[in-house]
Amino acid sequence: MKPLLLLGALALAGSLAQAQTPRRTAFEPGQPWPDNHGVHLNAHGAGALYDHGRYYLFGEHKIAGPKGNSAQVGVHCYSSKDLYNWQDEGIALAVAPAGSGSEIEKGCVLERPKVVYNKKTGQYVMWFHLELKGQGYAAARTAVAVASRPTGPYRYVRSYRPGAGQWPLGFWEEWKQPRPGEADLKWWTPAWRQAVAEGLFVRRDFTPGQMARDMTIFVDDDGRAYHISASEENLTLHVAELTDDYQGFTGKWNTIAPAGHNEAPALCKKDGKYYLITSGCTGWAPNAARSFVASSIWGPWRQLANPAVGPEADSTFRSQSTYLLPVAGRKDAFIFMADRWTPKNPIAGGYIWLPLGFEGDQPRLRWADRWTLGAFDQPKANSSVSQ
Repeated sequence: MKPLLLLGALALAGSLAQAQTPRRTAFEPGQPWPDNHGVHLNAHGAGALYDHGRYYLFGEHKIAGPKGNSAQVGVHCYSSKDLYNWQDEGIALAVAPAGSGSEIEKGCVLERPKVVYNKKTGQYVMWFHLELKGQGYAAARTAVAVASRPTGPYRYVRSYRPGAGQWPLGFWEEWKQPRPGEADLKWWTPAWRQAVAEGLFVRRDFTPGQMARDMTIFVDDDGRAYHISASEENLTLHVAELTDDYQGFTGKWNTIAPAGHNEAPALCKKDGKYYLITSGCTGWAPNAARSFVASSIWGPWRQLANPAVGPEADSTFRSQSTYLLPVAGRKDAFIFMADRWTPKNPIAGGYIWLPLGFEGDQPRLRWADRWTLGAFDQPKANSSVSQ
């Protein structure tokens, strides 16, 4: 076939594929979610950004088979005007070639990418959990990349262990020195829990910096940005303030729920209060979500109940939280974004998006086979959800 004819045939095939992809008019949690090419979205552990009238979805690009649990491609980006239908924007951040020596070379672990826009610099800033190739989950680092456009390409900047040489807020002077026998304490005993709350792991990691695994980024009303991550062997969540350019840490940080064993943090703000949804730590297996509320992002944080109710609430509908997405133009409207992990074949992982409701201070999640953004137009966020 002549080159021009071949190009025309390819263009026609692409147009037909898009034409055959039915336009979605609702969310269908747990069902295959095709993009504009008819391919299931490949954006796991995702975060989302609203910018100039479009939403951008960023997630881990997976491949088939167990090898797909490490980063073989990078961070995939999609865009949408309505949240139901997504256009493939390609790879926003590509991993470096194997053997390159880069911290993000092929085979590293690159998880939970979150992108925010910095008004002062005009840059889009991506943060993600990074584990160095060949080290399992020992590195426990968080990393940053930047771009001039939301879709990228993003340029890798560096990775961190946050809080190096800095004590958390409210850390008493007597907690800064090791205690006799603390290394021999049996895990999960009351004495051990108290030792964790009083800095057992904070002291251990004071010089190199604190561990950072599952994470999210939150930008407050005043433009200050915060990094929230699972730390201290996934025992305690840390919240750390970012610098004005969102690419580093100011050194101001604090702990959340010491020894609570939380991961998968997702954060939103409503009526001046901060709401946090997390999961327990059970590997790839789902568990009951947890929820917290605070009047200041620095705490104190008060633990609430499992936000999920109804059948399969004890497994958060067989999913794990990744992000709370504010819906543009709708007051106090947030979408709970979560993943159904399939570690034996990661590319097949599904997505659970549900409207987040509130009963007083208690966030609420109820299952829906199908729902629309009209759910947020009702007096109660879940009243129009079809079961």
